[in-house]
Amino acid sequence: MASTPEKVWDALTDADLTAVYWGHSNVSDWRPGSRWEHVRTDGSGIADVVGTVVESERPTRLVTTWAAPEHEREPDRHSRVTFDIRPHADIVKLTVTHEDLGDEDELRAVSSGRPAVLSNLKSLIETGSPLPQEPRLVPGR
Repeated sequence: MASTPEKVWDALTDADLTAVYWGHSNVSDWRPGSRWEHVRTDGSGIADVVGTVVESERPTRLVTTWAAPEHEREPDRHSRVTFDIRPHADIVKLTVTHEDLGDEDELRAVSSGRPAVLSNLKSLIETGSPLPQEPRLVPGR
């Protein structure tokens, strides 16, 4: 995407920006060992996903664990997400790896949701606006 590593990092870690393209605010101080929350933007304050910041190397690498809030104290139920951000001339390559998923249902959910979120992130960074409709709501084949 046409951007800088710093802009991509900020888009992944700034609660207000994540709310725009993800529909959830990613809330943390982003220091290794800190808790993070994926909080709904409907004003309810409900976190649908929680985890721990494993690595935080602004602006090139962010690694977090992901879990349902009811499984927060069960590390064997956590998955792991790595965001690698690499500059190349005037563009930035963002590689997202989500591993240690619990089952096929989690894999399906991530496989359908993550591309939509990343498309919306790309649009926001490159144009200043998210897509006009939520891409995750586009009907499948």
